Amino acid sequence: MPVPVFLCGRTVRLEPLTERHIEALAAAAAEDRSSYAFTPVPHGIEATERYVSDALAAQAAGRALPFATVRTSDGLVVGSTRFTELDYWQGPVIWPPAPRGPVGDPLTAIPDATEIGATWLSARAQGTGINTEAKLLMLRHAFETWGVRRISMRADARNVRSRAAIERLGAVLDGVHRMHTRGLDGIVRSTAFYSILDEEWPNVRSGLEQRVAIGPTHHVAARPLISA
Repeated sequence: MPVPVFLCGRTVRLEPLTERHIEALAAAAAEDRSSYAFTPVPHGIEATERYVSDALAAQAAGRALPFATVRTSDGLVVGSTRFTELDYWQGPVIWPPAPRGPVGDPLTAIPDATEIGATWLSARAQGTGINTEAKLLMLRHAFETWGVRRISMRADARNVRSRAAIERLGAVLDGVHRMHTRGLDGIVRSTAFYSILDEEWPNVRSGLEQRVAIGPTHHVAARPLISA
């Protein structure tokens, strides 16, 4: 699995997720849950304990690299995000496809492609520019440190705010997987898949750096989220 890292920006710091973040994450998720209709966000200490445990198990299995999202101005934990679906392209295509981990030492592995997902922010952190800078930090690490070829993102096709937030990052819609999975509301949902390619990264980076420098320009009430 890729080595856990700290990603630090002006308004946000992404820390490797650990058990010590549980209480603060639970408090962040409890502020106002009205924007989480399509986003899996833990509710209460016990649910947050399971959430963190599952995330760390995925990390131990080499499937994810989870972070706690921390506001730099006061050190407050305001949410979580992660790299997931770590993909390693080694050797010829195998059929039928099966999950393949890295060849060699897994502790120094670098993925060829990955997905950014499981992103949520506390109500008061939404619309403040934290999400934009967090994505800039993650994209920059993936493309410039790991050298990935593709970053993917996804959202419930009904989640207009999340899809708009992904598109503002500069991601391209790959397509909608119809009747893809069951949503949080129990309805079988379609999922919109997006991606950013390494050749598109310079233009995407330029746009994100400009947005981060300018700061948020929309009202906090818009509260865009990126949802898995």
